[in-house]
Amino acid sequence: MATHRIRFENGRGIQLAAHLDLPADGRPYAYALFAHCFTCSKNLKAVGHLTRAMTRAGYGVLRFDFTGLGQSKGDFADTDFSSNIGDLESAAAWLTSEYEAPRLLVGHSLGGAAVLHAAGKLPSVRAVATVGAPYDPAHVRHLFAESEEEILKSGHAKVSIGGRPFTIRKEFLDDLEAQDPATVIGNLDTAILVMHSPVDTIVGIDNAALIYKAAKHPKSFVSLDSADHLLSSEEDALYAGGVLSAWSRRYIEVPSEQKSDRHGHHHVTVTLDASRYRTEIVAGGHALVADEPESAGGTNRGPSPYDLLVSGLGACTAITLRMYADRKKWPMDEVHVHLTHEKTHAEDCDCDSGDRMGKIDLVEREIELVGELTDEQRSRLLEIADKCPVHRSLAESQVVVKTTLKQVHAEA
Repeated sequence: MATHRIRFENGRGIQLAAHLDLPADGRPYAYALFAHCFTCSKNLKAVGHLTRAMTRAGYGVLRFDFTGLGQSKGDFADTDFSSNIGDLESAAAWLTSEYEAPRLLVGHSLGGAAVLHAAGKLPSVRAVATVGAPYDPAHVRHLFAESEEEILKSGHAKVSIGGRPFTIRKEFLDDLEAQDPATVIGNLDTAILVMHSPVDTIVGIDNAALIYKAAKHPKSFVSLDSADHLLSSEEDALYAGGVLSAWSRRYIEVPSEQKSDRHGHHHVTVTLDASRYRTEIVAGGHALVADEPESAGGTNRGPSPYDLLVSGLGACTAITLRMYADRKKWPMDEVHVHLTHEKTHAEDCDCDSGDRMGKIDLVEREIELVGELTDEQRSRLLEIADKCPVHRSLAESQVVVKTTLKQVHAEA
């Protein structure tokens, strides 16, 4: 994914730091806002993994640090749950002004409670997903229960949360108590997805049940099985992001993608970051992943580049045969194309090769036709297979690849 570092002002004029994550081709079909957990930040590893899964699915995701946290300005001691909701509204306003209004809200832990409370204030939102969220925002009081008496008596106290010092004021507690989650969640006119781990020791699974009960349909629940509260496993975070992305597409209208420009050129964008060989691909608006097998130093998260090349030939073969059979009104029910690829010595290849020295690419293609076809029809379809455009590009055409370097400007 492509990440842009930005800053925007909240309703009190405080500068908030944010990352805008975009699909590899920079063309999301919809935008989402992500709210992090209590005292966390946008840079939590789990947040990065989760949003990466969302950008693969075509979302643009704005994740930001709440006031006084991470790289955002302001004093955390001056914030409360209501100010978090205000920060979300400001983030939505910036996104609307600069790009497009958010249609999906995603929140982790207390951030999940925040997006539930913010959704009703944002008319563009069509779906809300929570991950390990408390039903009642006041749930976070257990994190500083030992200091609550001092907070009520002195008006504030310094507490340790996750090994870091924070000042909690009495106004923060008062604001938590003023929230009415049953009414807020019950009045939402959006689809709701509740994701929670049954072994979450920070926010119990009973909170998911309460959110689900309070919400109106359409509502869904997905168990995160053995995941911990912070989704510290990359696999768990990617799973959560992938599931909520797939779920939300049911409720968010996805525009028809322009597969090629007016000149008929097909656009593919490929992105590889520092994570070994796992590669993100956006082709015609569709997200794919390529990788190398573990034996070659990869993580085997997707097909290899040669697998994709041969897959293109197989898909083109099947589509070409379907078009021809349909045009002829022949009874072909299914077509299966089995392919293998290897590098082989030209002199050992039983094929038409002008150069008998060195190695060549050998693709073996076996076609299985299902249906009450005559022998004559089957023979003709075998001939047609060699006429598929990708086959002709690989076997008959002289492919020219022109490569240039794009000038990259460092962000301020």
